Amino acid sequence: MSDLPGGSTSQGAPPGHAPAVPAGEMQAASGPSGPRSGFWRRFAAVIVDALVLFIPSLIVVLLLGNTAVANLVTTLISLAYATTLEGGPRGQTVGKMALGIRVVDFNTGTSIGYGRALVRNLVKYISAIPLFLGYFWMLWDRESQTWHDKAANDVVVPVDAYPVPAS
Repeated sequence: MSDLPGGSTSQGAPPGHAPAVPAGEMQAASGPSGPRSGFWRRFAAVIVDALVLFIPSLIVVLLLGNTAVANLVTTLISLAYATTLEGGPRGQTVGKMALGIRVVDFNTGTSIGYGRALVRNLVKYISAIPLFLGYFWMLWDRESQTWHDKAANDVVVPVDAYPVPAS
C-alpha cells in the first residue's frame, strides 16, 4: 500500500504513521497531504499566546486607558507578535512552541514568510466575525485548514512530523 505522494511507501514507520521527512518535503499519513495539528492543540496554543500578550496589553491599557488608541496599539502588538514569529523560519509563536506545532507552507513544508504571515493574521479577524466559523472550518475541511490557513496557503502541523529547521 502506498502512503506517500507519487506511490512510494514509507520505510520503518509504524502502520498509519509517516516518518519525518527532510525539510521542504510534504508527506501523507493522517490527511490527504500529511499530518495536521488537531483543533484542541491549536486552541490551547491560542490560549498560551493570549497569556503571553496579556502583560504588554495590560501595560498599554494602564498607560493609555481603555481607549480606542489603546485598542489599536494592542491590536498592532498582537499582529506584530504573530506575524514575526509565524513568518520566521520556525513558524511558531510561543503558544505553538509550547504545544509542539508550527505553521508551514502548504506546498513545500517550509516557512511562509512575513508577508503571508501578515495576511494570515489579518484574515484571523475575518475568521472570527461569523461566530468563529473560519476557525471551526478546519473541523470538516479535507486539509484541516481554517480560513486564515487557506488565505495564506499554509497548514498547521505537528513538529514531530515537520521538524523546526536548525538555527
